[in-house]
Amino acid sequence: MSDMLNHISRTCNRQSHCLTGKGNQMKSGKILLDHGSGGKLSNRMISDIILPAFHNPFLEQLNDGALLDIPKHRVAFSTDSYTVSPIFFPGGSIGDLAVNGTVNDIAMCGASPLYLSAGFIIEEGFDTEDLKTIINHMSKAAKAAHVQIVTGDTKVVPRGKADQIFINTSGIGIIPDGVTIGGDKAKPGDKIIISGTIADHGMAILAARESISFETPIKSDSAPLNRMVDSMLSASSNIHVLRDPTRGGLGTTLNEIASQSKTGIKIVEEDIPVKNEVSGICELLGFDPLYVANEGKLIAIVDPSDAEKVLYTIKTDDFGKDARIIGEVVDDIPGRVMMETVIGGTRVVDMLTGEQLPRIC
Repeated sequence: MSDMLNHISRTCNRQSHCLTGKGNQMKSGKILLDHGSGGKLSNRMISDIILPAFHNPFLEQLNDGALLDIPKHRVAFSTDSYTVSPIFFPGGSIGDLAVNGTVNDIAMCGASPLYLSAGFIIEEGFDTEDLKTIINHMSKAAKAAHVQIVTGDTKVVPRGKADQIFINTSGIGIIPDGVTIGGDKAKPGDKIIISGTIADHGMAILAARESISFETPIKSDSAPLNRMVDSMLSASSNIHVLRDPTRGGLGTTLNEIASQSKTGIKIVEEDIPVKNEVSGICELLGFDPLYVANEGKLIAIVDPSDAEKVLYTIKTDDFGKDARIIGEVVDDIPGRVMMETVIGGTRVVDMLTGEQLPRIC
């Protein structure tokens, strides 16, 4: 496997001797530079914290990479890095966010995710109990999504050279026969579905970052959407586009689809679901919910003949109860997104410029 597992096969049977000798003593509850060295402390951290959480026969091969038996299929592959601040927030942590984010990226290709890798960059002095919590969150998220974390890597950098912990996850999945989904597949007349309320994740992160409290707490919507997608694809063969509106939010993602497909998009503001408390904090702090990140929602662009069937399927999923049809694809404004406002006017929804809320995922 990668550096995360270097030499572990030589030391995993000698765990009682891993920390003997001066200079190798593990300081109680803190991550040290030595934990990224590939030596005794690295192996102790892997064997004590990481391997038990991600226990599976692929990881236990202890090679420089996972040896996977995948039949002759089309494979979707994705990778993403997570630097969210704070690392713990209402509704999740950097750990389950990293798993769910990559699972969803694969699912948006119409694929069934199978295997993930996990890479950790940890700042010296990071609390060991926090690492255990993050690893546990990742393990639970992987089980919930029915994927396995089969390889990985750890690096420890000097104090002050990173902000606590960064995580990279990559993943692969199998695309079923007959499924062809992409941003360039949107067609005039297609209906646009959002699987639930928008802006929950971004506002939960901001509220946690700024220690803002509300009578009704705002929670991140971080969730795996692969089972929802599987059900949608079983219900309809006329799903043209799937996309999760993460950074840049719904507005930016719709602009990307309009550009890729060379079509126009019209949406209706009144039909876009936003929780009252989320709308309130957005108004208070000057954020437009259309551009705030989501981590447990998807956009589906579907042939009109199957739109209601797909909407019903989404609504039967635990993560899709607030799904709505919010607009349609048109041919008269190629490459542009327009929105009918609640006061009856029309507004251009442009792509987000700049980073309105950094370190969001």
